[in-house]
Amino acid sequence: MKFLTPGVALAAAALTPNAAFAAPAAPPAEYVVQPSCGGTALPCYTAIQPALDAAARDTSGQWITIRIAPGDYAEKPVVARDRLRLIGSGTARTRLHFGAVAQTAGAYHRAGWGTAGSATLTINAKDVVVSGLTVENTYDYLANDRLEGEARIRNPQALALLLDIASDRVRLDRVALLGYQDTLFANGGRALVQRSLIAGNIDFIFGNGQLLIEYSEIRSRRRAAPYEPGEFQSFIAAPSTPSSQEHGIVIYRSRLTREDGVPDGAVALARPWHPTTKFADGRYADPEAIGQVSFIDCFMDRHIHPEHWTTMNGTARDGTPTQVFRPQDSRFWEAGSRGPGAKARDIGMRWKPGEDIKQVWRDIAGWTVSTSKY
Repeated sequence: MKFLTPGVALAAAALTPNAAFAAPAAPPAEYVVQPSCGGTALPCYTAIQPALDAAARDTSGQWITIRIAPGDYAEKPVVARDRLRLIGSGTARTRLHFGAVAQTAGAYHRAGWGTAGSATLTINAKDVVVSGLTVENTYDYLANDRLEGEARIRNPQALALLLDIASDRVRLDRVALLGYQDTLFANGGRALVQRSLIAGNIDFIFGNGQLLIEYSEIRSRRRAAPYEPGEFQSFIAAPSTPSSQEHGIVIYRSRLTREDGVPDGAVALARPWHPTTKFADGRYADPEAIGQVSFIDCFMDRHIHPEHWTTMNGTARDGTPTQVFRPQDSRFWEAGSRGPGAKARDIGMRWKPGEDIKQVWRDIAGWTVSTSKY
């Protein structure tokens, strides 16, 4: 047997597998956001966006959870990393808010689009969970709505949440989304909203994404502009579903409520949005945006208009907003409605979906098994 000298023995020990080939420490999978850092061994930030930026630098592909302590966070963060959980301390304790409005928010959007740029929270990633959080756009919509004529700004849209074009498999559970016009913009892939509150007045759930909302409250908020009885004052949904896409906005076993000041019979379930789009022969309302929306087994309070659905104007080929799109030509449907606003006048709605709610759930939310533990 040949013995090593002490120096050689030490060098050999330094090259044992545990020392020479030890794996680097795994990156942290959980961060904390709280008003002041201290008393935690986890990476800590005092705002949400820096925590999201740190998560984006982790390219391991692991799930990252960002836990947000109670408090008010005045910022407009963007979730751009896949496989991320954003977990607050409850809607009454953790509030994310900002006050951008479409009229002046174009600088926040890659294409200068003010409506999308106004969002308080933007999600542009896949496999994202948000829970225990209030997301609010605090723009003073009612003050503008109270003005008349030229004094009123033309673009008062103010989003709480934008599900942007790269988003997919987004799950919102026990969140509150608060705004007035255009509160929730579904502009990406599939999303599931459960046990949550969505509040607004004009088209406050809209877009071309596939959105399933269940066991939630859909609360209509008041307007400040004068109202004539019998007119439509507000509109809950404005889907712009591509004709090639089977599902749009599906609201299941939820409660359609109103805050004080919303009149009886003043709110439509939906109207068809045909976004103005650039084509080879001009710029006009997209004829292939055949909106799909379903209300299934929902409670409807007395604020729902007796006709339930209404028209929406789009941009005609001459550039004027004079083309009228009818609900009868859209994919609008309801079943199992109950409550004082449930009874509907027959206006010739005949479209029916080809699938039952179980299949709709599988199509839109069947991926949720992998994100259910948080």
